Amino acid sequence: MRIKTVVIDPGHGGKDPGTVSKYGYEKDLVLDVALKVGEYIEKYIPGVKVVYTRSTDVFIELHKRAEIANKHNADIFISIHANGLDNPTPFGSETFVMGLDKTDKNFEVVKKENAVILQEDNYKEEYGNFDPQSPEAYIMFTLYQNQHLKQSIRLSQLIQDQFRDRVGRKDRGVKQAPFFVLWKNESPSILVEIGFISNPEEGQFLFSDTGKDYMASAIYRAFKTYKIELDGPLDSVNIELENKEIIKPETKKVEDEVVFKVQFLSSPKPIALKAKKFNGLENVEEYQENQIYKYVYGKETDIDKIKIIQQEVRKIYPDAFIVAFKNDKKITIGEALKEIKN
Repeated sequence: MRIKTVVIDPGHGGKDPGTVSKYGYEKDLVLDVALKVGEYIEKYIPGVKVVYTRSTDVFIELHKRAEIANKHNADIFISIHANGLDNPTPFGSETFVMGLDKTDKNFEVVKKENAVILQEDNYKEEYGNFDPQSPEAYIMFTLYQNQHLKQSIRLSQLIQDQFRDRVGRKDRGVKQAPFFVLWKNESPSILVEIGFISNPEEGQFLFSDTGKDYMASAIYRAFKTYKIELDGPLDSVNIELENKEIIKPETKKVEDEVVFKVQFLSSPKPIALKAKKFNGLENVEEYQENQIYKYVYGKETDIDKIKIIQQEVRKIYPDAFIVAFKNDKKITIGEALKEIKN
């Protein structure tokens, strides 16, 4: 297989802003990142044609994005997005390939991205009676067989490796989900969620010029590795030029930081993360330990600040106590304090 054409798809656009954060619109962020990825490919890998589904702030229907890829005989299709939730706590990057997850853990992301069809003028003609908000509607995807699944997963893994090892982002993994934008592509196709712009720290990083450069560089390097695996080594002259000019992020893992949270409840069964379920506490997080679901509130790197939050939570849950995490793994308070001291 020779990789001659890559189609880069900046999500959303025009009347569809995507996720909105205090730092800006998803549509603008992913367009900037996508153009940088394409620029790197064109500059450092001659012979690969880059096609964009959009290069300006315009609205492109989901089905037309796949049509663009197929029309240009794309060898790779990369759709770039940014995540966002009402809960500002989650952070990290994840990459999706076409498929139907047996659980509904990715359904919120799927609903958000597929709901774009409702903004299309003729969506009923293009998608029938499909309701992107209904889990039952996705049964149609069980009939779909992705012949490029293996290649899609490999490129996704390379991208996640770059995000984690070169840019220091939290690795949320490679996942399968039924995205319309991937559905009818006739080539290996992936959807990249570069991070959560609803998370204050991650949002600020992603919208910065440095953040955009780092994330674009990571996607480019993964694409380069993928091409080398399939087509063989690149021209050494171009590699030397790249090493001199392309930005090289220093690894500084954001998840290495110790954080404190207030645990206030545990349950043998999962509880919906809604404020009314927790007596008004918003942005509650869940983690599992010994097959028990545990619920925490707040997130601070300063133990004195989390103690203040603990006092407030104890007005509702008198037994609430402080727990500590590093790299999303629970550690003892003693270990956490030692880490901070060091």
